Amino acid sequence: MKFRETAISGVVVIELERQKDDRGWFARAWCHEAFAAYGLSVEFIQSNLSYNEKSGTLRGMHYQNAPYSEAKLVRCVAGAVHDVALDLRPDSPTFKKSITTELSAKNGHALFVPEGIAHGFQTLTNHTTLLYQMSKAYSPEAAAGVRWNDSAFQIKWPIEDPIVCERDQAFADFEA
Repeated sequence: MKFRETAISGVVVIELERQKDDRGWFARAWCHEAFAAYGLSVEFIQSNLSYNEKSGTLRGMHYQNAPYSEAKLVRCVAGAVHDVALDLRPDSPTFKKSITTELSAKNGHALFVPEGIAHGFQTLTNHTTLLYQMSKAYSPEAAAGVRWNDSAFQIKWPIEDPIVCERDQAFADFEA
């Protein structure tokens, strides 16, 4: 695995190191020791799948409030997404800034999203599936989010007129 820093502290792109042969390839997708050696000491206790039927589907920007704040490792295992991490840590020098990256089954990249960072994505293909590894179990009472198109963040999405659920449309305007 290769770890690549982003412009937001703690948000890291993880690239697979594929061992190829005539049958295909093999790669480590997660290794506790490699993550710890890089300074990402996290224990994942839950895994989730997100299947998205149509291109243009937008989910986000989600996080969980303390004491259920969670770190995530997000990987696209079918299709492709425009993935976004948004810094909501008030004391961070990148507060209210976001980074984007493409995660796809083809490139095999994953995104590590630490606590205090909201996460969302927009599908770039039909039949897209994401695999999430979470450091905390989902807690409905701690579930929170900010609106995907809130002007406080200026996030650029690649596909106009996204497919967005009612919940994600209804998040209030952000107040710091």
